Amino acid sequence: MREPEKNQECKALYAGMLPRLADYVDLHASQRPNGVALIEYNTDTKVSWKDFYMSIKAFAAKLLDMGIKKGDVVATTLVLLKEHVYLMYACYRIGAIIAPLDPRLKEKEVDYCFEKMRPKAYFFLGRVEVKKEGRTEVNDFRPMVASLMDKHGDTCKHWIQFDFLPHLIIDGATSVRDFAADVKRCFMQSIMTGSVRDAAAAVGKRDPCLLVFTTGSTGMPKPALLCHENIIIQNIGLKVAFDISDKDVMCVNLPPSHVGCVTEQLATTIFVGGTCVILHIFDAEKTLDAIERYKITAFGQIPSLFAMQWRLPSYARYDLSSLRFALYGGQAVSREFLDRLAKMAPKFGSGLGLTETAGFVTYTPLDGTVDDIASSIGYDSPLCPISIREQMKPDGTAGDPRPAGEVGEITFSGPQVFLGYLNDEENTRKTVSSDGFCYTGDLGFYDEKGLHFAGRSKFVIKPKGYQVYPGEIEDLIAEKLADKVELVAVVGVPHEVFTEGVMAFVEKKASADLTFSEIEKVCKEMAAYKRPAHVVILNEGEIPLNRVNKTDYMVLRKQAQGIAEHLREQGKWDAS
Repeated sequence: MREPEKNQECKALYAGMLPRLADYVDLHASQRPNGVALIEYNTDTKVSWKDFYMSIKAFAAKLLDMGIKKGDVVATTLVLLKEHVYLMYACYRIGAIIAPLDPRLKEKEVDYCFEKMRPKAYFFLGRVEVKKEGRTEVNDFRPMVASLMDKHGDTCKHWIQFDFLPHLIIDGATSVRDFAADVKRCFMQSIMTGSVRDAAAAVGKRDPCLLVFTTGSTGMPKPALLCHENIIIQNIGLKVAFDISDKDVMCVNLPPSHVGCVTEQLATTIFVGGTCVILHIFDAEKTLDAIERYKITAFGQIPSLFAMQWRLPSYARYDLSSLRFALYGGQAVSREFLDRLAKMAPKFGSGLGLTETAGFVTYTPLDGTVDDIASSIGYDSPLCPISIREQMKPDGTAGDPRPAGEVGEITFSGPQVFLGYLNDEENTRKTVSSDGFCYTGDLGFYDEKGLHFAGRSKFVIKPKGYQVYPGEIEDLIAEKLADKVELVAVVGVPHEVFTEGVMAFVEKKASADLTFSEIEKVCKEMAAYKRPAHVVILNEGEIPLNRVNKTDYMVLRKQAQGIAEHLREQGKWDAS
């Protein structure tokens, strides 16, 4: 960090670090049992530190009674319910690995995740009614889960459905009502046997506890395995860099399938003993209402979510005066964005965050001006030092360091670096060198003003802060429309609301009759954030190729930017 005293504080906190994430709940429950740990916005429920502690132990007892043990994976497809938080920290306590999946994933995508992680238990949404723009929409996860049960029933032994009405529960699943009814019995039994205590005693700081799927250079999601120490070091960094304390009330409104939610907003606030205000799902208006209602002091979002809030006609009516700090990350921003953010909160910051490091690894100065924050993406922490290097060597060791101020591969090292990709040694070795340097896939340089990006060495697109790899979209369209499609190329284009929008170029076969509706139908098999915002249908041979007859993405990006500009003039590109 820029200030030497902050570096010293990081080292001191690390020296006194507790080994497990759940230990911090125990600590605050013993010191302030009646203090508020969680507020569930959607139900206006307040949870004290004592109740949080007791709920975690009760959930942990139930998991042990189910046969869940250290190292087992517990997967979820849930929104950010308070019970989801209890489940996470119960897994942390007994050494199980929680794997939150995005509820927007479709069956094929969830099936892929199951193949990778082989969960022993799965907690999932059933039939969900969502009110949207004055109408009620029904999202029914049951057909997907029934199909997953047929494929993975031999390895996944417990299917817990978050529906209360008996007639909605699918065959082979247990309702959350029945699950909860047995929690008390398991908890009382664990007090007598000491089962939860004994399980917790066997968990150490380097044991895996969280599995987050990320997208990298292979184009398919990879299960990044994080341990307690990874996450707690990241919590130390955020606390010290941005003065997050037990006086803070943090709005947690991001998906639990992302480190931005579970390791940054949620875990950091629990680490310091602050209060988390959780929203089931992101909603621009409800976030502003939560800030006003609960006097929220700090929150973090990706830039596109801020843009959605600022565009609301009602934005100016909300009292946001309680905010002392706003954090953004995941996407590059304009000077205009920073000027607007400075009006929203008196202090704001950013940095580079990675799934593979459980979140933030660089931090902008808390007292920084708009000019300071616009000039770089922050300084590293002494617990996760940065190093600008050459490409990894053929023998798997890190490349040589680049001279100060010169562009190279951005790498980080130290105990904040993740354990690796679950059951994927090949991709782990491509990401982390044998001598412990984590390659981010980004290019940049580091000087007295901090870290500066020079470009992205991966082809990842980041709409709304999500990571989307073009190959995944290209392969799906080409596979599903193989009789009509010759070639597909996907690129990212600057977007005012999403930061990057996905644009697909689909080259049809000479004799084919291809329609936009056919392509749109195929794309509905993907999560919504992966779907192209615009599709261009081309004749055979019109996608530009480079000298080795591969898609020339540089040329294609220029073409896409021109198309987007034309759409922008018609009001068709930057719409939310």
